[in-house]
Amino acid sequence: MMTRTPPSALSELLLMVLLKGGWQGGAAVLCPGGGNTGMLEELEQRGHLGLDGAHWHLWETLNLSRLEENASEDKVMELLSQLLGRTPSAPASSVVLFGSDPECTATVLRSAHQLSVALPPMHWIMGYPLSLDSLHSIGSPLGLLAYGEVNRKPLNFYIRDTLQLIGRAVYAATMVRPDLALIQNMVNCFDKPNKHELPSSGQYLARFLSNTSFMGLTGPVRVQRSLSRVLTSQRFHIWSLQRDPLGQPSWVTVASWQSGRLELEEQSLWPGMTQHHREGGPGIRLGGRWQAGLPVAGSRLRVVTLVEHPFVFTREVDEEGQCPAGQLCLDPQTNSSDVLNQLFRELEQTNSSSLPTDMRKCCYGYCVDLLEKLAEDMHFEFDLYIVGDGKYGAWKGGRWTGLVGDLLSGVADMAVTSFSINSARSRVIDFTSPFFSTSLGILVRSKDTAAPIGAFMWPLHWSMWVGIFVALHITALFITLYEWNSPFGMTPHGRNRIRVFSYSSALNLCYAILFGRTVASKTPKCWTGRFLMNLWAIFCLLVLSSYTANLAAVMVGEKTFEEVSGIHDVKLHHPSLGFRFGTVRESSAEDYVKKSFPEMYEYMRRFNKPTTPDGVSTLKTDPPQLDAFIMDKALLDYEVSIDADCKLLTVGKPFAIEGYGIGLPQNSPLTRNVSEYVSRYKSDGYMDMLHDKWYKVVPCGKRVFAVTETLQMGIQHFSGLFVLLCVGVAGALLTLLGEHTFFRFILPYLRHQQRFKYWLHTSQKIHRALNTGCDNERKSEVESSDRCPTLCLSENCNLHRLPPSSSSPPPSTSSTSPSTSTTKWNNQSVKVGREAKEHNKRVHFNLETLNSYQLQAPTPGPERGRRGLVGSPPTQLCSNGGPNLSLSLVLSPPACSGHSTPWEEELRELQGRIEEFRGQLRAALARRAELQRTLVRQRFGQSQTSSASNPSTNTLAKDVNRGR
Repeated sequence: MMTRTPPSALSELLLMVLLKGGWQGGAAVLCPGGGNTGMLEELEQRGHLGLDGAHWHLWETLNLSRLEENASEDKVMELLSQLLGRTPSAPASSVVLFGSDPECTATVLRSAHQLSVALPPMHWIMGYPLSLDSLHSIGSPLGLLAYGEVNRKPLNFYIRDTLQLIGRAVYAATMVRPDLALIQNMVNCFDKPNKHELPSSGQYLARFLSNTSFMGLTGPVRVQRSLSRVLTSQRFHIWSLQRDPLGQPSWVTVASWQSGRLELEEQSLWPGMTQHHREGGPGIRLGGRWQAGLPVAGSRLRVVTLVEHPFVFTREVDEEGQCPAGQLCLDPQTNSSDVLNQLFRELEQTNSSSLPTDMRKCCYGYCVDLLEKLAEDMHFEFDLYIVGDGKYGAWKGGRWTGLVGDLLSGVADMAVTSFSINSARSRVIDFTSPFFSTSLGILVRSKDTAAPIGAFMWPLHWSMWVGIFVALHITALFITLYEWNSPFGMTPHGRNRIRVFSYSSALNLCYAILFGRTVASKTPKCWTGRFLMNLWAIFCLLVLSSYTANLAAVMVGEKTFEEVSGIHDVKLHHPSLGFRFGTVRESSAEDYVKKSFPEMYEYMRRFNKPTTPDGVSTLKTDPPQLDAFIMDKALLDYEVSIDADCKLLTVGKPFAIEGYGIGLPQNSPLTRNVSEYVSRYKSDGYMDMLHDKWYKVVPCGKRVFAVTETLQMGIQHFSGLFVLLCVGVAGALLTLLGEHTFFRFILPYLRHQQRFKYWLHTSQKIHRALNTGCDNERKSEVESSDRCPTLCLSENCNLHRLPPSSSSPPPSTSSTSPSTSTTKWNNQSVKVGREAKEHNKRVHFNLETLNSYQLQAPTPGPERGRRGLVGSPPTQLCSNGGPNLSLSLVLSPPACSGHSTPWEEELRELQGRIEEFRGQLRAALARRAELQRTLVRQRFGQSQTSSASNPSTNTLAKDVNRGR
């Protein structure tokens, strides 16, 4: 069974192609591979015998298979030039290229393309079948013909057809002679039947095999009697290399071959139709113009069109006034029949220079492809021109304008464009069945809104922002609870720590992690709190990563469109806010609005534009001249797809469903035939192919390259952050005011209350302010000299830290001059500050063990503050937020304990002198500090040497030792 086409069938196919092209002979070029010598001999023999009275002769042969493998392209070009010089010139000659070597084939075709400039053009044909994939590597010369097998069946189809052939033959033989068909009368090859005996079973079955034929999976199946082989049917396509509407080389199917029959598919592209086509002519046929009542085949129709993308495009002709791609069409700017006839007569004349170049256009597009397909199938030619007034057609001034007017006046025989079918036009002209279905739509432009003040919050939804800050405060609360309930926590109860981790510390830590700021903050000591803190850090990392990723995308400003729900939208019917919209004059959209919504039409008629591109351009101006444009949705969708800035969008629901049809004069005999072909094209998928070809455009193509541009954000994008910063400054001022209000009004009230004294878990500063008696901001003078002086132990007060004299009792104040006292005061203050810092580093007391003792100085009556004494209230210091006890209680003067000593009497005397001698104030203050320091050291010395000298001092000393 033959699964491939034999060389004889291929030579027959090739000969039919050569004869169909009108070539009487040609040359052959042989490249390595493919066994092409036998096929060339078969072609030469068949050409001499002829086909239907036509003959083809092989004049010259160039065998490149004998060249060396590294032969240069110049050598090939030289040999090819000699061959073409010996071959008779076109149009009666052709060159057949045989061979399967792709490198040799490409070299020959490149050389032929270069030689076509200096030598007469030759028609090149590929003699060996090619696959569809191999065609893409061939891009020249234009007009090249190639062929290849298509719709090749798989091998299992051939096997099934073979089995079916045998089954049919055996069945037929069994029905006649079952004994010969089923019983072998010869058992080996040496048995030779007698002439009087019956034929063998094999010979008997061979008769039925040769007479069996049927339509199998691979096509018609039959047995060739002379060669005793099964023949199958293969289908071949013949392709021609042409230019597409964009000017790029493209392969077009021009014919098909099957079972010895060649069928033309693209007559306009077939090289042998007319000389005009072979030279890349514009497509203007030379037959007589068609008249009603005559057959359309072989006649020439005059077709009018209107430029409307993507159905009809136009471009300028080349330097020679021809169209390398598309159809030549005239743009006469008039509807006069006499002028058009004169222009087409001038165009038909070869090398005519009287026709202005600006009137020549190259038309291409959806409708031009449809027109070419109709001309091919109905075998007519056409002259194409653009309507003079650029209108579709409407009843105006007592006559029809545009396309309808040209059809009614007989100027045009057919109108092919995006021609909407409506009732008004259908009353005066005929339409074919619609080839494109569409509706009316509304086109609007996007508005680039400026970034609002809260644009920096757009990356996250408001619910996410609320969730983040709620989670922050809850996390801070749990971290505080874990820390205060852990034996290792940073609390007074945990490890007797000096620093305390409060809720304020937790908030400060959580905010620092969230915003990534590096500030001094307390960290929890317990493992549970640290684990929760790390989980919060992971949460913040993921949230901030998402925020940063979406920030650039949303900060550039969003695009908003006019919200128009459809033709019944209130903006269209009641445009009180200056909403401007329009459509194309004398179009089906204008006719629909005029009939359905007269009031709307009266408003919009002043905004109507002459063409669709004009209407679309008014939407793109800055500021836009129109807010909405109403037109066929098929046209608007294409405008949206090619909009480079992505500023256009069709909105609302479609309305006024309509279709595009081919316009013909009323009662035209072509209406029925053209409608049948249009229906056939819709059913076999040709219209879908056209739609994909002209509408398959990447929308917003320019935006693809815009992602590589650097995004610059101005101050308007971050205006909200500046406002937030200003609000923060104002909030800080309010917070400062609140602190002063709390300190002056609320804090004194809380001090006199027995409740709300413990604030250590919330704020250490509030707790210390409530539980500390030393107030540096208030200073009063001591009114009574017999009052026990109060000792100031604040952090900024160093008077109680003055070192005692090492040798003798303090000198008397009477012998100390003011200058000497001042110098001594300054030196001692510096020394006391240094010793205090070292003392604080070395000595730490457990303040919790002193919670059972409170030692306060007596307040015998109202006192007037004295200079040198800081604060009149009794000293109640709670270091690190502990109870109302401190180290100062231990270091209090002995006079407060109720025992009178000479040192206390001297203190009272000094205080009286301060009141009397204000000039010796500084010396007295220094002396007082020395005496206080000496008294403290003496009391500590007494507590170490004798435990029975003073009961109260002994008790306090024990407590201090336990605190250590």
